[in-house]
Amino acid sequence: MIDDPLYCDPDLVQFYDLENVGGLDFEYCLQFAEGAGSVLDLGCGTGQLATALAEGRSVYGVDPAGAMLAIARTRPNGNRVRWIEADARTVRLDRKFDLVLLTGHAFQVFLTRDDQRAVLNTIEYHLDRGGRFIFDMRNPVMEEWREWTPGQSQRPLHHPTHGEILAWNDVVFDPATCVATYATFYRKVATGEIFEASSKIVFVGQAEISAMLEEAGLAVDELLGDWKGAPYRPLSPEIIPVGRLA
Repeated sequence: MIDDPLYCDPDLVQFYDLENVGGLDFEYCLQFAEGAGSVLDLGCGTGQLATALAEGRSVYGVDPAGAMLAIARTRPNGNRVRWIEADARTVRLDRKFDLVLLTGHAFQVFLTRDDQRAVLNTIEYHLDRGGRFIFDMRNPVMEEWREWTPGQSQRPLHHPTHGEILAWNDVVFDPATCVATYATFYRKVATGEIFEASSKIVFVGQAEISAMLEEAGLAVDELLGDWKGAPYRPLSPEIIPVGRLA
């Protein structure tokens, strides 16, 4: 997870923001944070959300990938965020927060139940009484990994330095563990040079997530099914728990 070159290798990190700019989750979290004076962004990546939230509030961004944080620090408002290079399973800061975020499907990089429980314990540890949390998971019922094949996932990108880029994925899914091992490829159209990484994520069902949340001392006030705010249904694309300390 932490050694994944997709997040740790600067040659691959340079492509991250080309595919992860804004989006419904970003807009939802901006509105969700209204009224929160302090925010902990776990798995903050290149800091797009953390820096957008930094105006007028205290924001901490935590990520284990130094290459991602290097980009985060250069963003507008990057000097307003306290960046912490640390693992969301084990990080313990000396303060509580009004809001704890774990978005961008970052929960799925924690492959075991022990790791997932550890992350939920981190959320519980840092939530102030009256504070709220939110995180997201792709709904495994929808089998989104079936779309991560070269034929279905091929997409053009534009890099400010390298020009036109062709990106695609390939995937192997293990039904016994619900772990998807997927490759990501970026090819410079002008030169043919290819950058690639292999990553693993896990898919966890709604019932298992709810049980782990209860075990961690977290109460769910809402369970959303997408980033438009629709309630969760069995065929919703997302599982998005919103809650507080139990």
